[in-house]
Order: sequence, then structure tokens, then C-alpha cells
Amino acid sequence: MRLAETVTFGGSGLDRAAHLRADADAIARLAADPAAGVLLLWKGKPLFRGAGLAWLPADNPVAQRGTPSVFLGFDDGAPRFAADLSAWEPSERPDTLGAFHDPSEQTHPGLPDDHAFAELRNRMTDLTPREAELAATARGILTWHHTHGYCARCGAPSRPIQAGWQRECPSCTRRHFPRTDPVVIMLITRGNSVLLGRSPHWPERMYSLLAGFVEPGETVEAAVRREVFEETGVRVGEVEYLASQPWPFPASLMLGCRGTAVSTDIEVDPVEIESARWVTREELMDVFAGRRDDIAAAREGAIAQFLLSNWLADRLD
Repeated sequence: MRLAETVTFGGSGLDRAAHLRADADAIARLAADPAAGVLLLWKGKPLFRGAGLAWLPADNPVAQRGTPSVFLGFDDGAPRFAADLSAWEPSERPDTLGAFHDPSEQTHPGLPDDHAFAELRNRMTDLTPREAELAATARGILTWHHTHGYCARCGAPSRPIQAGWQRECPSCTRRHFPRTDPVVIMLITRGNSVLLGRSPHWPERMYSLLAGFVEPGETVEAAVRREVFEETGVRVGEVEYLASQPWPFPASLMLGCRGTAVSTDIEVDPVEIESARWVTREELMDVFAGRRDDIAAAREGAIAQFLLSNWLADRLD
């Protein structure tokens, strides 16, 4: 697909400098570089300044409270790090924290008033491609540290190594690596129509492409056919890969595929989704234009919206 890497969180050419991760002295020198910046996250929410990310000097007192420090790479030569400040408790804890849509923002008393922690899903389309990749990387790796603090082999507490890109168990010496879960998301078409579905926890009227996790021992193509049939009873024939998107909510890699349906009857599995429907190109154009009362488009910035908009524009080759 010609436009594959223009999807949100797509490739911005970030230099991750993985060869430096094992060199603790080099990482320390980079952290002391006046050009270095630290991105703080609180409960998975990056720190923003205006429409962009807020980078703090490594010696900032608030930044130094974040743990662990992860080396993200170089942004046009400037070293970039990320750290988790989730141990901090704001004066008010919002009820929407962790919800599908969390509009709340939190300000830290030790930071300027124009700095605020905000949900990445709400702000991702405001970011430059480089900022988006850095934010997605920071959120994904710090979430992994938060949920994988103990050795999966012996249960002992593990510790970050390799500039935050691995964890090691001091007890049994087992090393652990960041987790990424492959997920297929499918543009299933039949003639002039596309198959859309909705989950019950989504915003009212929102429909999107079907998606599901790839199982062990399964190919991407097989996962597409299985998930579509399980959720809707629709059989899929030919499958082709289109584009991918890192989706750090919490740790998915969305594998965008196109599939051709060989049946049209829908029988929804209510355990999997709430409803599904065939939508014509003309109807989808009205959805994107906001002219439908019964269906709303997928979230802007998500690969579903990216694939659907390019299908409408006939740019999937």
C-alpha cells in the first residue's frame, strides 16, 4: 500500500540507537546532554504542552521522580527518554480514568501550568509523526514495565536493564523482553460494500472494522478468516496485507488486511460484538461527512479510519 506508513504512529524514521542500550556509560552521558529531554507519563497519559509533547530536562526534579528511565532514541540528534510518574497522586482522581474516552487532564504542582497529562487517544492526531512515534513507544514500553515487574519463571522481582528495553531476574537470571500482541484488523469487502461491526463498550453509534488477536501457530491470513467468521458468520476468501500500526493500548501491533467475502449473511456472536452490518461506499461517504444518525465513523487516527478512508478514495493498491 503506497500510503502505508502515513498511518498515525507509523514510521517517522526514529533513530532508536539500539546498539547503545547495553552501554550504561553512554546512556548516562546522553542523559546529561543539555539537549536531552524526558517525556513523563502518568497512568499511561503523556505529558503535553499545548498540542505537542512536553520534554523536560533530565535534571528536572519532577522528571527525576519518574521510574524507570527508558532511552527512546534520537530525535534529530537530541536524546529522548521516557519515565513513569504513576506513583504521583493528583488532588483529584477522575472517574473517567482508564475509560474508552477519558477527557480529563492532570497538572502537576511542580510543573508549569501549561503542562498537562492527557489521554494519547484524544490527542494523537495533534502530534507530528515523530512525536506520535515517540509517544507510542514510551507508552508501550512503560506499560510493559508496570505490568511485568516479576519474573514469569520464578516469581521474583525483576529489574530494568538495557536502558529500559529488557528486564532481568536477579534470582534466576532469566531475561524478559517487551510484549507486543499481533492483532488483525480487516477491511472485508463484497462488491461495493464493506463489513463493519461495533462493540458494546464503544461510543454510541460508532462502527469500525472487525479485529482480533492472532493465536499461537496461526498465520495472519488464517486469523482474518477465523475472526470474521467467529464474529459475524461471514466466510472470507482471498486475504492481503495492507498496512500496520503500533497501538499502545496497551501493547498491540495492528495488522491491517483486506479480505474478500465469499458469503454475505450475517450471524453475530453476541459474546464477541454487539452488531454488524454491510455498508455501501455511498453510505460510508455519508458517515464520514456526518450525515448519518444511525452510525458514526471510527476514531480519527486509528488504522480502521485510515483503511476505510483510503478504500473510499480507491488508494489501497
